[in-house]
Amino acid sequence: MVNQTVDIVKDSLKVLIDDGSFLPDLVGEGRNKAFTSLLSILSTPNHVNKSYLRIALENGQVVRIPAFRVQHNNVLGPYKGGIRFHETVKEDEVVNLASLMTLKNALHEVPFGGGKGGVIIDPREYSEKDLYVVCKKYVQYFSDILGPDKDIPAPDVGTGEREMDWMMAEYKSIRPGESYLGSFTGKSIINGGSLGRREATGKGVYFTFRYLLHDFARAKENWLAERDNKFAKTTLTLKDQSLKLAVQGFGNVGSVAALSAFQCNHLNNKVVAVSDRNVTLYNSDGLDIPALVKFVSTNKGDLPTSEEQLGNAAIKAKILGREEIITLDIDVLFLAALENQVNKDNMSDIHAKIIVEGANAPITTEADAYLSKKGIIIIPDILANAGGVIVSYLEWLQGRETQFYTEEEVFDKQFTKMKETFDSIYPQFFDDPLPLRQNCYIHAVMKLSTILYRQGKLY
Repeated sequence: MVNQTVDIVKDSLKVLIDDGSFLPDLVGEGRNKAFTSLLSILSTPNHVNKSYLRIALENGQVVRIPAFRVQHNNVLGPYKGGIRFHETVKEDEVVNLASLMTLKNALHEVPFGGGKGGVIIDPREYSEKDLYVVCKKYVQYFSDILGPDKDIPAPDVGTGEREMDWMMAEYKSIRPGESYLGSFTGKSIINGGSLGRREATGKGVYFTFRYLLHDFARAKENWLAERDNKFAKTTLTLKDQSLKLAVQGFGNVGSVAALSAFQCNHLNNKVVAVSDRNVTLYNSDGLDIPALVKFVSTNKGDLPTSEEQLGNAAIKAKILGREEIITLDIDVLFLAALENQVNKDNMSDIHAKIIVEGANAPITTEADAYLSKKGIIIIPDILANAGGVIVSYLEWLQGRETQFYTEEEVFDKQFTKMKETFDSIYPQFFDDPLPLRQNCYIHAVMKLSTILYRQGKLY
């Protein structure tokens, strides 16, 4: 996965080096050398921190669990990124995700750098006490590199406000008398977290899609009609249709995105399918999303997997295999699970006309190129799932100022920030032959390159 980021940066810089209006002071051989420096800096992390956490389990065993904290780039501010607990965590995956966080923060003008953490563990196989010890050990092992002005972790796959509360408490005990509220974000409200943080990513994922088809498409209808490209035609065709949506992944991101769609009165859409690690549930008339959210909240995060469970919850749905959601006959597919879900093995079977990346890197490079050539609009992770880091920034600010925003204020600030990004990216996308992802990356690389140049870091 590391090569994905290298290719992203390389392709973006290829476009920018020939644009004389970008960094016009750099010319001739000096320009070539500076862009070589940019590629080297942006395609590699500053630090890769790895350790083996020694954990004394509740059952009497002692285990050594691999853990990572990757710090990619901090030219825009402190490193920022989640910590995931998952059995598939790999070092190159964490490096890639940290790199993407750098680009995401640059795209949305959030004053953070990019970081990411991971622990190779299946949290479902450990007791609550064991997970508490894992969280404490993680902070102990990496305490020297963490902090409100250094590196600020947040929740990710397999972690949530509980784990952030534990980690912040350990940080506070290790560093008595120092500022600690901003050391971790995604905490519980009572423990200094921000209202709206848990829902921020999922709401942002749906808002990204809704803004494109409702706000932008309606405001720019005549302008889009003049654009001679397949993406504009797809947008205009879908904006007034009854849309069938499917959501892969029903955790914090997917369930909130699905509920946002269910409650939306701006678009005529219905969620006909959702899935998790066990199952896909399908109903052509639309699923009862609030009932599914309620079921998941009382069943260890899992969707119903049997007719009996569906019946007891009064939910009407057909049970399908968990992978089937990706190739259903739908209009819009939200990917809110893990990486590499759409790949060379299933890309030719995709029916969706728009794909929204709620997860990080859920589409492989090969599949992305194939689907874009077919005219499928892919709203990339860097654009769609930034709600979490935007509200994490707001939580960090609230902790520093010891004053707190209402939930309405939080979402208003989040959506205002995202709108600013959309209004700079969407027009450029529809006027340019490049896919939306590449437009986003170029915008982010421009921001980072300019700052690096201004700070004299290219020599």
